[in-house]
Amino acid sequence: MFWAWRVPPLAWPGLRARTGLARGWARSAASEANSQQPAAESRQDSQYRDTVLLPRSNFPAQLPGRLQPETEVETQQKCGFSELYSWQRQRKAKQEFCLHDGPPYANGDPHVGHALNKILKDITNRFYVMRGCKVHYVPGWDCHGLPIELKALSEVKGAENLSPMEIRQRAREFAERAIEKQKSAFIRWGVMADWANCYRTFDPKYEANQLRVFYKMYDKGYIYQDYKPVFWSPSSKTALAEAELEYNEQHVSRSVYMKFPVLKSPPKLTSVIDGAFKHITNICLHCRYAIVKCTTTGEHFILAADRVESTAAVLDTQFEVMSTCKGVDLADGSCAHPTIPGRISPLLPANHVTMTKGTGLVHTAPAHGMEDYSVASHHQLPTDCLVDEGGFFTEAAGPELKNKNVLEEGNEAVIQMLQAAGSLLKEEKFVHSYPYDWRTKKPMIIRASKQWFVNTASVKATAQEVLKKVKVIPTSAANRMLEMLDRRTFWCISRQRCWGVPIPVFYQKNTGECLINSETVTDVIKIVEQQGTDAWWTLPIEQLLSKEAVAKAGGHDVLDYVKGQDVLDIWFDSGTSWACVLEGAEQKADTYLEGKDQLGGWFQSSLLTSVAARKKAPYKTLVVHGFTLGEKGEKMSKSIGNVVDPDVVINGGEDHTKDPPYGADVLRWWVAESNVFTEVLIGPVVLNAARDDINKLRNTLRFMLGNMAGFNPETDAIPPSEMYIVDQYMLHLLQDYGSKVTEAYKEYDYSKVVRLLQAFCSRNLSNFYFSIIKDRLYCEEEKDPKRRSCQTVLAEALDVVVRSFAPILPHLAEEVFQHLPYKKDSEGVFRTGWINVSSAWKKPGIEEAIEGACAMRDSFLGSISGKNALEYEVIIVIEPGLLFELMEALQAEETSSVSQLNEIMMASQTTLLSELPKETPADAIIKGTFLINLEGGYIREDSSYKVIALPVTKAKCPRCRRYTSDSSSTLCPRCLKVMAGKGST
Repeated sequence: MFWAWRVPPLAWPGLRARTGLARGWARSAASEANSQQPAAESRQDSQYRDTVLLPRSNFPAQLPGRLQPETEVETQQKCGFSELYSWQRQRKAKQEFCLHDGPPYANGDPHVGHALNKILKDITNRFYVMRGCKVHYVPGWDCHGLPIELKALSEVKGAENLSPMEIRQRAREFAERAIEKQKSAFIRWGVMADWANCYRTFDPKYEANQLRVFYKMYDKGYIYQDYKPVFWSPSSKTALAEAELEYNEQHVSRSVYMKFPVLKSPPKLTSVIDGAFKHITNICLHCRYAIVKCTTTGEHFILAADRVESTAAVLDTQFEVMSTCKGVDLADGSCAHPTIPGRISPLLPANHVTMTKGTGLVHTAPAHGMEDYSVASHHQLPTDCLVDEGGFFTEAAGPELKNKNVLEEGNEAVIQMLQAAGSLLKEEKFVHSYPYDWRTKKPMIIRASKQWFVNTASVKATAQEVLKKVKVIPTSAANRMLEMLDRRTFWCISRQRCWGVPIPVFYQKNTGECLINSETVTDVIKIVEQQGTDAWWTLPIEQLLSKEAVAKAGGHDVLDYVKGQDVLDIWFDSGTSWACVLEGAEQKADTYLEGKDQLGGWFQSSLLTSVAARKKAPYKTLVVHGFTLGEKGEKMSKSIGNVVDPDVVINGGEDHTKDPPYGADVLRWWVAESNVFTEVLIGPVVLNAARDDINKLRNTLRFMLGNMAGFNPETDAIPPSEMYIVDQYMLHLLQDYGSKVTEAYKEYDYSKVVRLLQAFCSRNLSNFYFSIIKDRLYCEEEKDPKRRSCQTVLAEALDVVVRSFAPILPHLAEEVFQHLPYKKDSEGVFRTGWINVSSAWKKPGIEEAIEGACAMRDSFLGSISGKNALEYEVIIVIEPGLLFELMEALQAEETSSVSQLNEIMMASQTTLLSELPKETPADAIIKGTFLINLEGGYIREDSSYKVIALPVTKAKCPRCRRYTSDSSSTLCPRCLKVMAGKGST
């Protein structure tokens, strides 16, 4: 234990009055430590030192260096952090709250993005645990997919020679290692969860449930197989979904202007263009066109009427417009292919052609463009793919292009062929946004292949209607997700890899016809549930496909079929988690909480699968947070050196002067105080500020703990009706604070919780309440009702404040509860419920009395700026009326040094008058007004007052340090009475 005067006064919040000077015993103690007091005064201090009830607590004001992380680990062990989840699941609760964990990807070390997401979830869950709910939160990991496969194989020499099962085994081991690393970090951050029963997307039961959802969607007609262009990654040799792309804004493509000879002129234009060349970038058309003559060569071209001048400028020539026509007039024409003899290129109308760039005519390759495919399908044209899985031209492209990479030497070869044929008019470099593989960081192509798709076009209307009934925070995110759904026409769910859940389809060897029905899928699911999806690769087809299923499908022999080699998209993996993790018949979570990238990812895949399978959303609320950035708003990069490692934040780096150990609560405070609905900044400045904020909070808590030594709320508390009015006022503020904090938590607005907490602790407690009650706490008799009154408030305030920040700072909250002098065997914060404030504390009318007195105090302190308020007595003059009556409630007698009004004024003595004393100097009068507003504005009175500050005439009491004694060697009347009660003189 320690005595307050052995530390500097600023170690206790609120020990300085608004004048900026220390007050009472705290001031004299520090002065004595500096040996600046006169000897006689020092002896008097010593005589009464042990009679003053200064704060006592062994709760540290701060935990420097390694003490912070070490104390947190000790707190986790002492307070049963690891048992909290199972404890709350076993208790009786009227309501259940389910936060479904979106699975982080099991392919790397934990980072600050994980910290932001997991801590936000934990704050939410801890709040609902304290509210008495039974929280359902099962953490999970997304374990399949190309990124894990690539990382696992990067550790192996000769990976290209591994069998599918060898690849799967290495990928599984890699994912398991990543999961353990991440899990350990999440636990260290204080995240409460069912860590013994996490879900992983490679668990057999999970995989089996996923296949059930797949077949349910297939059976309803939402999943189909088709041959059409998709985003294809040559570097990964697999199809990818849009959510797996990232766009390089500085990608450079080679763009060409070329001419196609007209083979067949449209009937309406034969007389105009017969025998001419038609210059086009390709052969889809739209809008209005012009037939022009090149003034240099005499050739005739057709191009968009709006693009004549710009095209002439690009080609460095001039065009003479011979005629114009509608796009529809060209529709029956055709052209010769510039490099392939005998190939005819028809002219086709198409809405995707724009007039913003090029010539207004667009080359169409049905196998290599989404719009191109749509046009070709409409006109029943062939869709021949000339590019293989690695991005190389196939033999069908011709000997000059065969085996050339379409993004590299293939481009050059095509340009040379056009030039040799005399068809190349212009080649230029074109800088534009282009899709890249999100993992390999290499360019994509569009390539037709046989894939499995979800027909989102038939689901999205229902999905959009369902989404409109979901609460989305922030609301702007709902519109973004609705727009994304609107643009999505299909979802490619097949991947050409082996590390994933196989699409349970068999193919007839000769015809390629697929076999899938309830019998085949049921058989596969039974095997997967017992053995996992490894069985698809390890078991012979006879054990996966039954004779009965083949016969029912009209087949003859199981051996006529082969197993499909495609696996499901990992977004389908994670998107079906609602069916595998959520409990109850409804299988709907209260909340999904993830980053904004999941608007097109997990949020959307979960919605689409749930709506397709059962016509409802899997969530009631979506909470969407931003990304983490460096503290200057820049992306984190190892090359820049601004990457923040959560482990280094908690435990410190190699050099503690550069990377000090902050502990997990600083990380949690950073998350809570940030506006997480935008981008979230982190760095040394941000972390230092968070640590300082927590240390200020610790000081506030330490003051309350220190002043409750010897106090037991169960036996010593004072009823509100018997309290000082200022104490009742603090209960009123406490009730309001508790209500606002609760509402902020419910809205997931944790930065508002932090703002409310800081404002209440700083403005209402430290700067106001602590400053005015120190005399009562230190100098009244220990069990005096006046002292017990403010101790009762401190106990209530400490309890409310600690519970209010407990979800954010669980380690600090439990540490405080361990230091409570009156709760030796406490169950802790989280097992004893949420904020408990009484509606009886709410007394709006009491605000006018206290805030009126505070207005007068501010006038008084402002008039003696820089001086000790105790060296003055104050006279308050108010004309008879409501304001005077309110002040009378605080001080019944005319002059007092122990009244409630004098306590608020912080002077040595206060006099309350209705008339100004005669001969008062005009320059000594401070005038002011205060607006009384009662009963919702029904009673309004603008009252004026006058304040006069006069130097004290009495001597300083050697015990309480106020100027209320007849001489400096005797105690004031109040202290004499207290000392008489102690049996001393």
